[in-house]
Amino acid sequence: MLTVEEQTQVAPAAETGSEKEQAVQRMFSSIARYYDLNNSLLSLGLHHSWKRKAIEFLVGDPPHPNPLPPGERGRLRPPPGERESVILPPRARESVKLVLDVGAGTADLALLAARRLGKKARIVAADLNGPMLAIGLGKVRRAGLQNHIVCVQANAERLCAPDASFDAVTTGFCMRNVADLSQALQEIRRVLKPGGRLICLEFSRPVAGWLSRLYDWYSFTLLPWIGTKVSGDRTGVYQYLPASIRSFPDQEGLARLLHEVGFAQVEYHNLSGGIVAIHVAVK
Repeated sequence: MLTVEEQTQVAPAAETGSEKEQAVQRMFSSIARYYDLNNSLLSLGLHHSWKRKAIEFLVGDPPHPNPLPPGERGRLRPPPGERESVILPPRARESVKLVLDVGAGTADLALLAARRLGKKARIVAADLNGPMLAIGLGKVRRAGLQNHIVCVQANAERLCAPDASFDAVTTGFCMRNVADLSQALQEIRRVLKPGGRLICLEFSRPVAGWLSRLYDWYSFTLLPWIGTKVSGDRTGVYQYLPASIRSFPDQEGLARLLHEVGFAQVEYHNLSGGIVAIHVAVK
């Protein structure tokens, strides 16, 4: 994996990814400077809250603390007899020291993780897209957290990290963009330490029928219009994004896939009526 600074000193790598991977990279490169602004506009600012809630699952020993209200808790639970704690252990933050943020983009989750976990934690913010990662690096520097967060260019399906390297892996709105979802999840499991956890924040399926219909209208009609107007994009990324959500596994489908690739314990927690879900999986 190359740091952003190192990328300017080496020749660009030959294209080896799938057609989807290359198309996704072109689209995100075209909107990188408008990505944070459009995230706030298109989610009505909710993405900040979704990301903060996801990061809360980094702290505490398994079974994971549940920071969500009862109406937003998932349907998959720890085995009978295991508690679902909402009280953080006194030394919870010290148990997670090395975190990999896959598909870090503009580094929002990495910044939240560094602030939540404290001075002893180190975060590796990894993304395949150079322009997005460069913006993230700028945010890290402005926050004065460059000693705690390193930005590297890496492919989620081929992570250049030894087995059992990380205490936790986070990923936000990335997994639906990978060419091979099962391979990416296997790679994440490989680099996690035994007992390590994956926190996956991703768009999912609204639970209520009326919300699902409203969300579909918004996603396929209003969202592409706003996103394209703000960014001036001509690659079709704002048509791709809702289509990628529709084709991604729903809450229980992703939970089953996480079990299939070898995670021992999986649970999910709906946010905003299921528009977004947090999956927590333990190796």
